[in-house]
Amino acid sequence: MGTTTITKTVITVIMGLLSLLFLSPLLWMISAASKIEKDVMAFPIQWIPTDWNFINNFKTVWMGTVPFGLNYFNSLKIACILTLLTLLFSSMAGFAFAKLNFPFKNQMFILLLSFYLVPAESTLVPRFIMIKWLGLYNTHAALILMGAFSIALTFLMRQFMLSIHHEYLEAAKIDGAGFLRIYWQIALPMAKPIVATVGILKFLWTWNDYQNPLIFLMNKKLFTIPLGMGAFKDEYATSYAITMMASVSAIIPLVIIFILLQKQVINGIAGGGVKG
Repeated sequence: MGTTTITKTVITVIMGLLSLLFLSPLLWMISAASKIEKDVMAFPIQWIPTDWNFINNFKTVWMGTVPFGLNYFNSLKIACILTLLTLLFSSMAGFAFAKLNFPFKNQMFILLLSFYLVPAESTLVPRFIMIKWLGLYNTHAALILMGAFSIALTFLMRQFMLSIHHEYLEAAKIDGAGFLRIYWQIALPMAKPIVATVGILKFLWTWNDYQNPLIFLMNKKLFTIPLGMGAFKDEYATSYAITMMASVSAIIPLVIIFILLQKQVINGIAGGGVKG
């Protein structure tokens, strides 16, 4: 066994141990969600429960007094709609800033980025007034309207599309394709890594958003998962097993998406961050 192989093996073992260390809170949460209440805080930690209570905890979360299933549906609806809208708007804007020529393009892009420096909290009052004026307060449409466009994700789209060779677009123009067709049939398929990245990031951000639903929603039937978890905290303040089961249920979509598409996330961010 050569020196290089030994080094790689040692690094792999170290990284594996570090991964277990970082994953230990998640593993404990899954373990606690499967236990009866008296075993949750047992010391030393019982990583594998002796008395399994997974089914009962699951039923309590999904069929109890807190409408967890409705919160789940609301989050899925808002996250999916916002992800699709952001993919459309950010990819079109990114394509325009990267490949089209129009007056004051660079100045407009710099101006757009300057808006990103404004903290979202500082715009809460103006947004609240505007949403009330539009008659959208206490509706999912308010959240969708405010989150349909992302400056940060448009920046990623633009940076990645700069790497697409201009010859492909020129060839399409010679064949008679217009800007919309070039965007849809040439640029967008070639930007699949960043499209996947933007979609995943937007879904994660929307799913975890607590501030906007808290401010702009009042009807409990419209609550999303973050607000639903707050209701669980009030209803089951001393039942850690139930709370952990709700937490595990809440992160399942995020874990699945990241496991399936983590390579696209890495490739997309790497490709979107080095061009310019």
